[in-house]
Amino acid sequence: MKKLIISAFALSIISFASVQANTLTAPVSVVTVAQEKVAVKPEDLPEAVKTTLAGDAYAGWEVTGAFLVTKQDNTQYFEIALKKGEETSTVNLDKDGKKVE
Repeated sequence: MKKLIISAFALSIISFASVQANTLTAPVSVVTVAQEKVAVKPEDLPEAVKTTLAGDAYAGWEVTGAFLVTKQDNTQYFEIALKKGEETSTVNLDKDGKKVE
């Protein structure tokens, strides 16, 4: 119990010292990008997206998850998580099955 009290006291002194040492701060600017992600079942993906994923470029890859992402400008794309053995990847496709960056 004695060690616990001494440790708590030492920790509080250190925290006060570190707060005083950090009184100068640089201005910080924060940029936020609003995106909304909604989970989508792989079987509910549009047919064009399913066709693209069934093509040669994604042969052997299994869809492990999908999200419909809506960006701030209201454009949408599907973020699809893929797995092939131990390797994982993510691909972004629009509703027409075309790759989006």
